[in-house]
Amino acid sequence: MENFEEKACLCALGKIFGFKPRIALALIEHLGSAREIFKISRNDLELLLGPHSQYTDIIRKSTVYEASKELEHYEKQCINYVGWTEEHYPPLLKECPDAPVGIYIRSRTPVPQLWTPEKSIAIVGTRDVSPYGKEWCSKAVLGLASSGTRPLIVSGLALGTDICAHKAAVEAGLPTVAVMATGPESVYPYRHREFADMMSQTPGCALITDYPPGTPPLAIHFLRRNRIIAGLSDATVLIESRLKGGGMMTARLAFSYSRDVYALPGRVDDIRSQGCNLLIKSKIAEPLTSIPDFLESMGLPQTKADTQVPDTRVLSNTYGSMFNEDKISQMASLVTTIRKERGITVEELADQTGLGYVRTAELTAILETDGFIKTDLLQRCYINISKK
Repeated sequence: MENFEEKACLCALGKIFGFKPRIALALIEHLGSAREIFKISRNDLELLLGPHSQYTDIIRKSTVYEASKELEHYEKQCINYVGWTEEHYPPLLKECPDAPVGIYIRSRTPVPQLWTPEKSIAIVGTRDVSPYGKEWCSKAVLGLASSGTRPLIVSGLALGTDICAHKAAVEAGLPTVAVMATGPESVYPYRHREFADMMSQTPGCALITDYPPGTPPLAIHFLRRNRIIAGLSDATVLIESRLKGGGMMTARLAFSYSRDVYALPGRVDDIRSQGCNLLIKSKIAEPLTSIPDFLESMGLPQTKADTQVPDTRVLSNTYGSMFNEDKISQMASLVTTIRKERGITVEELADQTGLGYVRTAELTAILETDGFIKTDLLQRCYINISKK
């Protein structure tokens, strides 16, 4: 009962202090527990907070009662609340000076097991991620999966890079946590709701937020939640970003927490790479240019097992009953060339492989129909990451 009372007091403090958790954490450290804050007199509160503090009148026991009823309600929906003074509060997050008073966790996995992976890696970036960014996001996750240590992948469930990281993690069998900018009962963007529900039911995965129920997806909420993404992680990887954006903020916050930061270099004239290039130039981030080097830098062992199935074997399994070996070999050559030279046109592909334009166009059409590659309006070819 005493533990539940402390949890309810923490939950109440989270609602009261909202955007200023440092005040609540300072009070907790000074008085020894969240419960003590609701026991002291108004005069003592004024001595601690100042005579004209906006918080003095709203630190009431009725707030604790309301929080306790909320916790009982959400516990029935597999939504747990873990407060700053509790044993299973994320240890990395607790190191941060602006850590939330508590977090809501939506998961079928027991809370202590969520923080057991040896490493936790945040992967973030722009919402309008390019094929180049998607490919390297997938490569990074697959590389982490090959380390054999099953690191936790952390991101924000947003469009583009975030959802790419979460999906790649689930497909690779890695645990992943989505930090949301809404209350625990809702998902934004709505199109990710089905995947988010699936995540919450997947062992090792969770949806977490420090926002109370009913919180809408306002812009300021996305900016503030970035500190939790960075705080939960040993390292942050920025895939692509403009000079300003949520990914840049997350990377800078990670750097301020003395965590490792990596950024994917890109073309100097690509607006989606300007943020990454700036962080590398400023010595805030290490360039992500090699997955083996990245794993070594993170202290993660890389197994000898290949992280992707050879093209010929995949294509043989798909087309073995329809095409002869020569045709499958030609298709494998096309896929290999596209993988090496992302964005190569069909005409350039025909020249490089020596297959001729008509044959190349025929085979790329088959590969695109079956989801192995993608082509755009300019006939530029890309590997379909989800098919790898």
